[in-house]
Amino acid sequence: MNNALNEFSGTVRRAVDDYHMISEGDRIAVGISGGKDSMLLLAVMNHLRTYYPIPFSLEAITIELGFEGMDFTPVQQFCDELGIPYTCLKTDIKEIVFDVRKEDNPCSLCSKMRRGAINDAITQRGIHKLALGHHFDDAVETFMMSLLFEGRISCFRPVTFLDRSGVTQIRPLVYAGEKKIANLAAELQLPIVENPCPEDKTSKRYEIKKLLAQMSQDYPDLKSKIFGAMQRMPLPGWGITG
Repeated sequence: MNNALNEFSGTVRRAVDDYHMISEGDRIAVGISGGKDSMLLLAVMNHLRTYYPIPFSLEAITIELGFEGMDFTPVQQFCDELGIPYTCLKTDIKEIVFDVRKEDNPCSLCSKMRRGAINDAITQRGIHKLALGHHFDDAVETFMMSLLFEGRISCFRPVTFLDRSGVTQIRPLVYAGEKKIANLAAELQLPIVENPCPEDKTSKRYEIKKLLAQMSQDYPDLKSKIFGAMQRMPLPGWGITG
């Protein structure tokens, strides 16, 4: 047993318990982009189910966007090793967003299409719970993006029920920092599929990530304070009921 993974699973379990993410008998689909966040999420959820008092099962699913050079064969092999069913669905999302629509804000449309595709895919399989790899830093960045770009105090929720599709989204990594995730994914030698999206380093989120990094040099606990404020206000869905 990897001690670091065992310790990390404690962080994930705390989030799962605080926000009541898992119910008995859940079939949970883990959304796999191939990046470090989703791959570690899959590994830790697989570990968690070996000792968590509420039984649940896992499947893994990838919505392939259509970028050239992305090979998900290592992800399939990793899932086979864990005994987790894996589905990789090819789509033309990249072609629609970048080549046909030529969107000025491609991230928004891409995200919407990916959500629709994955929700349709899992519900066709009779699965109604989806685990996503959004983490602590993602939550803080999303809060700041809403504040600075939209003038709203808002963020995604740790648990979100989508009434249109009947899918409940859970985010078990919300207490885990990006740096810790990256370090553990490297230590475990998880198979990472690099993202060739041209917007990866030019998006509004990347701007906020750099801004927070700069501000954190003077205020090292800035992100922790923002995250704590989100829970204490609390933002809708962020209050801990115990």
